[in-house]
Amino acid sequence: MIEKVKHSGLALAVLATAQFMVVLDATIVNVALPSIQSALHFDSGAELQWVVTAYSLVFGGFLLLGGRLADLFGRRRLFLIGAMLFAAASLLGGLSQSPEQLILFRSLQGLGGALLAPAALSLVLTIFKEGEGRNKAFGIWSMVAAGGGALGLVLGGILTQYVDWRWVFFINVPLAIAVIFAALEYVPKSLPSEKQRLDVTGAVTITGSLMMLVYALAQAAQHGWGASSTVSMFAVSGVLLVAFIINEMRVRHPLVPLAIFKRRNITGGSIIGLLSPAAMFGMFFYLSIYLQAVLNYSPVQAGLADLPFTIMVIIVAATLSRKMTQLNPKIVLVSGPLIVALGLFLFSGIPVHANYATDILPGMLLMAGGMAIVFVTNTLVTTSGVAHKESGLVSGLLNTGQQIGGAVGLAVLTVVSTTVTKNDILAAGGNPAAVPSALVHGFQRSFLAASLFAIAASIVAMVVIRAPKRSQVALKKEPESEISAIPGGPVE
Repeated sequence: MIEKVKHSGLALAVLATAQFMVVLDATIVNVALPSIQSALHFDSGAELQWVVTAYSLVFGGFLLLGGRLADLFGRRRLFLIGAMLFAAASLLGGLSQSPEQLILFRSLQGLGGALLAPAALSLVLTIFKEGEGRNKAFGIWSMVAAGGGALGLVLGGILTQYVDWRWVFFINVPLAIAVIFAALEYVPKSLPSEKQRLDVTGAVTITGSLMMLVYALAQAAQHGWGASSTVSMFAVSGVLLVAFIINEMRVRHPLVPLAIFKRRNITGGSIIGLLSPAAMFGMFFYLSIYLQAVLNYSPVQAGLADLPFTIMVIIVAATLSRKMTQLNPKIVLVSGPLIVALGLFLFSGIPVHANYATDILPGMLLMAGGMAIVFVTNTLVTTSGVAHKESGLVSGLLNTGQQIGGAVGLAVLTVVSTTVTKNDILAAGGNPAAVPSALVHGFQRSFLAASLFAIAASIVAMVVIRAPKRSQVALKKEPESEISAIPGGPVE
């Protein structure tokens, strides 16, 4: 049962702001890591990395469960719980006095985000019916997401450089409070039409498997793919995944009905949603290091250098969302990753002494345009025809793919970059003067490797996705959304 929405535009604004907050947090903390290390006396870079890893570990591990819980117990209810937890964890993170405290509160932030993100996306799916309205909504959604990532870099630099690193956490608190109160007013309540039981065994096994996978990827980037700790974590993840699949085949009310993967667009869209971030996340990570460690940009300058990326995403997403009903989404989805790959290919030629306008900006604009195309189109294609009772599950699948894909991509690219850089330094006899060129050579190979992920995403779109162009007549005949059809009234 879904309450009638008061104002779909304001509801979208609330949900998009929540997504903005989650994406902002993913980048704003990275800029502050050196200051955090100094203030809280982290012993090593490996320990400091857990400020990022702890968040990713819990966020990626609980996303699928968060999406399903939204379907079972109410989307707005899970959205509000996630926002409250995210705000509380952010406040406590800013007040942390030791590395252990900060890592714990970052984990709680990740849990809040895992409840919040899929619930927010599933609410968008229930508020806007397929067609022009949903296209525009996802266009705005992608603009806000990209804006959060880029603004996080700028804001993180400003707060760290001119205020205090603790404010990279405190800033989430007023945002979350505003989201909570606005959601109570404008976001519709929802509860399932019939009571369902939670698949506890499925929840434990898939959450454990995903958390072990993210942890193994972090270990791989730090200790190597062949390290015993890395191999053992991958093995545990695999065993738990097999246990999950067996359980889902037998249980009466599965957490993830495996039959959902018989739908080509959901399967293909989930794979594309995994491969695309694997290509894109490395660009943000290594470009940030390149700008600051090689070109000597300040944190603020590095953040400002990324602003054209955000502007390009806004332009492409806004244009595409208006034109999507006139296009064949499969062709668009095949093309988007290839544009990303071209941008990464340009980055693979960055020099030690670069000119921003000629060596960095062209690749950045191509990456931004391709990313906007992939995000908007893949979300629309994957969620097309999904029943309201499955919207949280599909949202969880998309969000999980993005998080796991980003972790996979970063781990693989880190190994590539580190290996190339070490070999170059050894070949130069350890000469310090060779370090900048060795670093850049490692970055170049990483960008080239990342382009392969993007090309693979394009191939999946070509082979798996079925999304013929929908006629305007069909769109006009499309039934109203569930929210429009049900009169308002309290359901909780």
